Amino acid sequence: MLNRRILRIKAFKVLYSYAENPSMDLKEAQRQLRLSCEATRDLYLFLLALVRPLTEEAAARIEAARTKFNPTEEERNPNLRFVRNRIAPLLSDDPDFSKIVSRRKLSWDQYDAFLRKLYESVRSKDWFKAYLESDDDSLAADAALFTRIFEEELEDNEDLEAILEDLSIYWNDDLAYALTWCCHAMEDFARGRRWRLPELGPAGDSFAEDLVAAAFAGFGRYSAMVADSVDKWDKDRLFTTDLALIVTGIAEADHFKDIPARVTINEYVEISKYYGTPKSRSFVNGLLDKLIKQL
Repeated sequence: MLNRRILRIKAFKVLYSYAENPSMDLKEAQRQLRLSCEATRDLYLFLLALVRPLTEEAAARIEAARTKFNPTEEERNPNLRFVRNRIAPLLSDDPDFSKIVSRRKLSWDQYDAFLRKLYESVRSKDWFKAYLESDDDSLAADAALFTRIFEEELEDNEDLEAILEDLSIYWNDDLAYALTWCCHAMEDFARGRRWRLPELGPAGDSFAEDLVAAAFAGFGRYSAMVADSVDKWDKDRLFTTDLALIVTGIAEADHFKDIPARVTINEYVEISKYYGTPKSRSFVNGLLDKLIKQL
């Protein structure tokens, strides 16, 4: 399921949009939230669907080398361990996976250059060569290899980030989380299980929706609390990101009494490291601590 850290980020981003565009109503905010959560799952599916085309790229490269004029002995008798991996057919032959990927139009067909570059990078790695030479010819070994690819080849990959940015405005910050779920899928395959689609949250849990609703309802009051707590406060000089983070944090503390205040503060301080300014961390920490105590 989508964990609460990523749900907090999505709620904060919706509130940021509201702070920038006060004409937005709660219905539109909740719609944006749902789209953002669905997009995270789509990204996971898109990345998981990379297994088959990457396998096909390897097979095409091997076939091209084998049929060229005067191939080497290695090219005539290539190591087919990777192109015969068990993960690709588990996904491509799964009707549910194929159906959902097709329905959501998640395809790698137009990214041949990326696939070629990715395969070149993978095949140059010592861990890939060790996989080809290993005596452990098992589903678990195949799953471990793809886990390595997801972990080491796709995170902080500028080419991939450019592709994702073009495809969805919601995918910019979800890559690490989606890759983690891809690794979970590999663990499931190694244990003989099927892939899973992450739930948006536990059954009956409406944390993100309730958080957005609470932040919307209390935005004016919470913003006033911030104003009263900052010396010589000037709205035009307060970063919208910091305001949105603090208001979302206050709303969480005010609405979700079962969550310890320190947990809430720590969460928004962590989020501020990625979305705020260099001074946001101390600013968010200090104000949230002060204002939550007032509540």
